[in-house]
Amino acid sequence: MENSIFLHLRRLQYKVFVGKLGDKEIDFVAEKNGERVFIQSAYLLQDEATINREFGNLLAIPDNHPKYVVTLDPLQMESSYKGIRQMHLGKFLLMEEF
Repeated sequence: MENSIFLHLRRLQYKVFVGKLGDKEIDFVAEKNGERVFIQSAYLLQDEATINREFGNLLAIPDNHPKYVVTLDPLQMESSYKGIRQMHLGKFLLMEEF
């Protein structure tokens, strides 16, 4: 799953990094043309600990750049939590810009 996200970002010509914020890790920090996007990857958000970790890491970033949690959860539609978009991997891979 992470390889698919990485390759998609590279195909869209983003520079891709792993982010660190204190003891928290951000799976992907993608930059292009002075713009930045933060992405967490999680297979499924099955329990409160996973949800808190994935969204919490992004909530700790003090800026207004786009933030995504990409999962394989069977979402009927896209959802959002405090401005962070949760999205199914298939839909994410169809995006051409963020």
